[in-house]
Amino acid sequence: MSAERGLFSYPKYRGDNFKSAPFLPMSKAEMAKLGWDQCDIILVVGDAYVDHPSFGMAVVGRMLESQGFRVGIIAQPDWNSKDDFMRLGKPKLFFGVSAGNMDSMINRYTADKKLRHDDAYTPNNEGGKRPDRAVIVYSQRCKEAFKDVPVVIGGIEASLRRIAHYDYWQEKVRRSIIFDAKAELLIYGNAERPLVEVAHRLAAGEAISTLQDIRGTAVIRKEPLPDWRGVDSTAIDKVGKIDPVPNPYGADDVGCSSYSEFAQAGIDLSKPAEVEAKPILVQPPRQKPWEKTYVKLPAFEQVSVNKPLYAHASRILHQETNPGCARAIMQRHGDRSVWLNPPAFPLTTEEMDGVFGLPYQRVPHPVYGKAKIPAYDMIKTSVNIMRGCFGGCSFCSITEHEGRIIQSRSQESILREIEEIRDKVPGFTGVISDLGGPTANMYRLRCKNPKAEQTCRRPSCVYPTICEHMDTDQSPTVDLYRAARKLPGVKKVLVASGVRYDLAVEDPNYVRELVQHHVGGYLKIAPEHTEDGPLSKMMKPGMGAYDKFKAMFDKYSREAGKEQYLIPYFISAHPGTTDLDMINLALWLKERDFRLDQVQNFYPSPMANATTIYHTELNSLKNLKGNTESVPVPKGERQRRLHKALLRYHDPAGWPMIREALQKMGLSKLIGKGKQCLVPEETRDEKNLKPKAGGKIAVTKHTGMNPVKEALIRKQQQISKSSGQASFKKGKG
Repeated sequence: MSAERGLFSYPKYRGDNFKSAPFLPMSKAEMAKLGWDQCDIILVVGDAYVDHPSFGMAVVGRMLESQGFRVGIIAQPDWNSKDDFMRLGKPKLFFGVSAGNMDSMINRYTADKKLRHDDAYTPNNEGGKRPDRAVIVYSQRCKEAFKDVPVVIGGIEASLRRIAHYDYWQEKVRRSIIFDAKAELLIYGNAERPLVEVAHRLAAGEAISTLQDIRGTAVIRKEPLPDWRGVDSTAIDKVGKIDPVPNPYGADDVGCSSYSEFAQAGIDLSKPAEVEAKPILVQPPRQKPWEKTYVKLPAFEQVSVNKPLYAHASRILHQETNPGCARAIMQRHGDRSVWLNPPAFPLTTEEMDGVFGLPYQRVPHPVYGKAKIPAYDMIKTSVNIMRGCFGGCSFCSITEHEGRIIQSRSQESILREIEEIRDKVPGFTGVISDLGGPTANMYRLRCKNPKAEQTCRRPSCVYPTICEHMDTDQSPTVDLYRAARKLPGVKKVLVASGVRYDLAVEDPNYVRELVQHHVGGYLKIAPEHTEDGPLSKMMKPGMGAYDKFKAMFDKYSREAGKEQYLIPYFISAHPGTTDLDMINLALWLKERDFRLDQVQNFYPSPMANATTIYHTELNSLKNLKGNTESVPVPKGERQRRLHKALLRYHDPAGWPMIREALQKMGLSKLIGKGKQCLVPEETRDEKNLKPKAGGKIAVTKHTGMNPVKEALIRKQQQISKSSGQASFKKGKG
């Protein structure tokens, strides 16, 4: 296994005199202006090229450029032939391929598998500028263009498909994407550390076929790496009705510091390791149990047809994600296997500062002219202060991609970026739109026990309760907020990233600072649900933490003399949710007079824990045994539509479906005018518009819409005009 090396410790490939380009070139004409006859590395990406640290390919490109490599970008190429992939010529070292900041399938289709006609990462929000499964298509075109040039795939799309995975759009298990893309190497997670090592080793003359041991990468192999010992995954997590055996992970819910395998290896995590003194012979360091060890997962051919084995493989993968103690993973696909090296080590604060301090122009490439790129407009005055998330929400893929360990920038680096925004971004009004990251209030929060952090395999540091080792002191974030507000030319600093409220209530000083100075009237938080069934499958806290945060929010808003509101987000049709759960959530919303405008049905993204539950209907969050819990999963279109309609209980278009469901469940008492009722009784207009026995509802000439639905929608539009477009009618969250 390759050793950890500082991100900026390599000598520049083209010497210290190599200078950065104003923009990474997108054409041969731009290359000629720079005096280049060839690119060392060409990046192919599904997004428009915006030279900003919120766009992954800009970060990757500038990072490689800082190492002395000539880097070109082919953004949103025409994938119908190889021609567009040859526009910059042949790269000297390799092609780097990514679908972009979003998974191409999620970018292209809604949660209900309906085609989207827009794309926020494309000029003028134009849809259709990238193919489905972009990584596979782009990689194959690169191979057609220059068959002898290695292809390295990465980004969120490749990262979340690194082993056999359930594909929601085809409703089947697909093999690891590295096989379909025919790529030589896959980089998962944040790419800087492994990508820099790959580039320098190739530049030094190594063949890509020899780059088999780099952390954070996956490769195709016939056999395990030499001198590695294997552990069958069923020895770690049993499947089916078998006699119980000692579990090397300890309890069902893996803890931080009590694994039997570590104890057997003589490691006491509660105190420093002691080495027995030898007067003559000095013993070499004892190998840790996870070093040079790989876990053999059930083969693709097994998990593709056997749901318990799929759930088992998913569970093992999620347990082997801590860079401090993760083992390699091997999964056979036919006569070959995908080999996942352990995750790359997180970046240090100094390295994070270096990455975000690269010479970004902070605007789109000039080739786009005056065209608007919505994703850029949304983030052009925002600042990313950290990476990673230790929340472990089962429906979210941030942890699987960026890891649980928080990687924070220094306050000085963040303030410098704010000043750059002030001085560089056209039309800056003095408002920083967001100071956050995957979660707004995890800045500089890490495990207080380094040994526990190194060996922890818990999927979440805050569920079911906040781990005793987790630092919850958010004073560094408060200090950052205060320093940002004091910068000349900065009028307002907003926090638009989601706030983890169960963490926030642990530090009232943080809540006060946030509420009184950084809320622009509305603050979004994500309870996701009110009922224990779905919450337990989401790995989210109960509503007690929400109520506590709301009380603090209201109190500090009053103290500041401000009228401010909480905007809660909820997910419908999540695994573990019954129709009754959704009715109870709808009643909770109605009692508080919430009227949600935008709601989200659960979207089964690749590799997420909740997607595994969706596919298998098994609770893979616990050890898989003969009595594995069967989980209710809303799957059919009708049930998913019902759950979404219940979240929008106030919308007349959904009332017929809700009434029918309530009647079938024996809950007709919830239909009527009373406060305890969820929807009103059927109106005379609705009855008159219903078809008579044997008849059909007419379709209007102009809209082609069912007149019942059209009348209801027209009525709702009138209500909306009179009540405004707020996310709720009234009341403070």
